[in-house]
Amino acid sequence: MVRPSGLLTRQEEPVPLKSICVTLSIHEFVAGVAATLNYENEEKFPLETFFVFPMDEDSAVYSFEAMVDGKTIKAELKDKKKAHIIYESAISHRHQAFLLEEDKCSRDVFCCNVGNLQPGSKVALTLKYVQELPLEADGALRYVLPAVLNPRYRCSGSPEDSCLDLKTPIVPLDDLPYSFSMTATVSSQHGIETIQSNCPLSPIEYLGDKKTSAQISLADGHKFDRDVELLIYYREVHTPSVAVELGNPKNNPDGLMKDPCAMVCFYPNIPEVEPSAICGEFVFLVDCSGSMQCPMSKQDKSQLRIEAAKETLILLLKSLPVNCYFNIYAFGSSFEAFFPNSVKYTQDTMEEALRTVKLMRADLGGTEILTPLQVIYREPSIPGHPLQLFVFTDGEVTDTFSIIKEVRNHRLRHRCFSFGIGEGASTSLIKGIARVGGGTSEFITGKDRMQAKALRALKHALQPAVEDVSVNWDLPRGLSAKTLSPEQTVLYKGQRLIVYAQLTGTMPPEEGTGEVCLNYTLQGKSCENKVTFSLQPKLDDNFTIHRLAAKAFLQSMDIGFGETPAKTKKDVLKVSIDCGVISSHTAFIAINKDVNKPVQGPLACRDIPRPVLLGAAAQMPQCKRVVFGETYLVQLISLQNADGSWDLDEDLARILGISLKDLWSALPVKDADSSSWATVLAVVWLHAKAKHQKCEWELLEKKARTWINSNAASIKKKLVKAAIAFTKSSVDPAVFGI
Repeated sequence: MVRPSGLLTRQEEPVPLKSICVTLSIHEFVAGVAATLNYENEEKFPLETFFVFPMDEDSAVYSFEAMVDGKTIKAELKDKKKAHIIYESAISHRHQAFLLEEDKCSRDVFCCNVGNLQPGSKVALTLKYVQELPLEADGALRYVLPAVLNPRYRCSGSPEDSCLDLKTPIVPLDDLPYSFSMTATVSSQHGIETIQSNCPLSPIEYLGDKKTSAQISLADGHKFDRDVELLIYYREVHTPSVAVELGNPKNNPDGLMKDPCAMVCFYPNIPEVEPSAICGEFVFLVDCSGSMQCPMSKQDKSQLRIEAAKETLILLLKSLPVNCYFNIYAFGSSFEAFFPNSVKYTQDTMEEALRTVKLMRADLGGTEILTPLQVIYREPSIPGHPLQLFVFTDGEVTDTFSIIKEVRNHRLRHRCFSFGIGEGASTSLIKGIARVGGGTSEFITGKDRMQAKALRALKHALQPAVEDVSVNWDLPRGLSAKTLSPEQTVLYKGQRLIVYAQLTGTMPPEEGTGEVCLNYTLQGKSCENKVTFSLQPKLDDNFTIHRLAAKAFLQSMDIGFGETPAKTKKDVLKVSIDCGVISSHTAFIAINKDVNKPVQGPLACRDIPRPVLLGAAAQMPQCKRVVFGETYLVQLISLQNADGSWDLDEDLARILGISLKDLWSALPVKDADSSSWATVLAVVWLHAKAKHQKCEWELLEKKARTWINSNAASIKKKLVKAAIAFTKSSVDPAVFGI
C-alpha cells in the first residue's frame, strides 16, 4: 500500500528541531560535510524525537556527536542490533540517548533519534560525512544535498520496521518550522572556472590570483523546495592523480586504518572506435506509476515525468542500430510488455512500439520494479546479442536492496543503465543497480533533459566492450598494495575511474616514488594509462581517503540489511567499525552519562515534520496535468524509418516548411530515389535547426548518414549541395563526409 501523505499536523505541538546548518568543504572532487541539527525542548515534559531525512547513497558517514549544555558527547559505532538494545535500555532508565542509523530498506534514508530531551534543554547534533563528487558529461563536478524525501511505495515482503513507516508529519514548505542554511568552500589547485546552482546564492567570493578557492552560501530565506545542487567547473578536470594518506596505527593496531591508503584517479583515454557487428538486445523498463504524472520540477510549465519518458523512448527507438532486438516494459503495481518476447528491430516492430509509446499513461498504481525485472531475466538470451537494460523510474520504492540483489545476480549476462527522474528519486536504487549491473546512472532534475542523458547512456551501451581490466602497482621492495575497491570490469569513454588501495610494508625514505598502471584491452588491442606518484603520505585528521576506501569496500560487499550473507557480514562489520563508517549493519549510539539523575516525568514522542514536493498516488490530484505538443524535432524524428531514412511526403514537407510540390521540383538528380533526397534534407534540417540538441539526435543522424552512403553514395555530393542551397542554410557539407 502507499502511505498516506499530504498536509498533516500534530495538534499544534511545538517542534523541537529548530534549525539545520550545513558546512561544506569541496577540495578537487571530494566533499566533506558537517550537518548540525539544533534541538530545543520548549515543552514541560521530556521528549523523544524522530527525524527521517535523505542522504546521497555515496555518503560515508563517519562521525556523530551531541553537544549538550556545552559538553560534547561523541557517539560510538556499533552493531545495529546492539546499538538498539543500548538505546532502548537508556530510554527505559530515563537517561538521555542519541541514535543515528541507515534505514533497513535503503542506504539513502537516515533516521536520527533523540531520547529523553529534558524540558528547556538544547542539544546540537552534528553528523559528518565525505563523498566523491560525480563527473558530468560537460566536465562539471556535481554536489547534491538532498532535501526531499518523497513517500515510497511499500511492496509486499518489505521490512515492517523501516524508518519510512514513521507517520512523519508533512507540512507546506512555507510552514516548515525549522530553518536551513548552508555555507561552502570550494578549492582546486587548477583554478575554478565557475560555480552554478539551482538555488539562489549570495554573491560568490573567489580567492587567489588564479581563483583557486571560493566561498559560497545559500541566499537568505531558502526553503526545502528542492534538493540543493552545485555544479563546479574547474579550469582543468581530466588530470590523473594519486593521493597517499597516513594511517593511524596508534589507535588501530590492525585493520584498514593502520596503514597508509592511496586514492588513484584515472581518466582513461579510451579511443573512439566503430561499434562491432554485435548489436545487442535492448530492453527499456519504464515507470508508469501514479507519481510519474507529476512535473519534472516545480518550475512553471515543467514537462510531466511521463511525457519526458515517452519523448525519450521515441528518441531511443529511432537511435537503435539496425538488426538489433528490443522490447519495452511499462510497470507500476503491475506491468505490461509491448511484445511477448524481444523482437527484431524492423520498420513494422518499430512502428508498433511507437504507437504503444504514444498511448502510455502514468496509471499503473504503485512502483514495483522487482517482478518485471525477474520476468526480463527469465527470458532466454539471444545468441550474439548481449542484453542491455535501461531502467527509468522516480525511484519511490522500499524494496531497494531486493532489486539491487536481483540485478547483481544477473550481472554476468547484461549491463544495466539507470535513470532517476525528478526530485527525491532514490540514489540508493538508481546508483546501486547501475553499479552492480556494470552500467551508468543518471539523475534528471530541474532543467535537465532526460533525452540527452538517455542517449548518452545508449552511446555507452553501443561501445565495444573494454576487456581484461586490471590495475597493477610498481612499488619499492618491501611495499605492497592491496586493492580495496571492487574489481573494475567495465570502462566507458569520458568517465573517471577511482581506485583505493591499502599500502602495507615499509615506506621508502623521502623522494620515494611509485607507479600505478591501468591496463585494458579494446577490440584486441592492449591499452594502458600510467601515473607516477610520491610515496610521502599526507596527514589528514579526518582520514578522508581511508573513509572513502571503506565506503567503496562496503558498497561492494554490504548488499543490505537482511540480504548480506553471514560470512560477508562479518567482514562488513569489521571494516565499518574499524573505520567508523556507517553501514546497513551498524549504527551510531551516544548516551549522556553525565546526567546525575534520571529524567523525570512521562516521555512524549515528537516526529519532526518534513517537506514533500511530489508524493505517490495519494497526491496525484495536486499535480496539474500539463500537456505539451510535440516539438518539430520530435515530429521529424518520429518520421524516420528504422533503417535511418526518411520518406518524401506531406508530413516531412510540413516540418521543413516547404510544399511537397516544391520539394519534388527541387530534386537535383532525375529519377533519383526520393528517400535519398528526403533523408539529406532531414539531416540538413537537424544541423541547421536543432544543433543545440545534437546530443539527442546524433545517433539517429549517424544511422541516416550510413543509409545515404549505402543507397546514394554516387549522387551524395549533388544531393547535399542542392539541399543546403535549397534550404538556404549554412550547414558545412563536411558533416556528410564530403
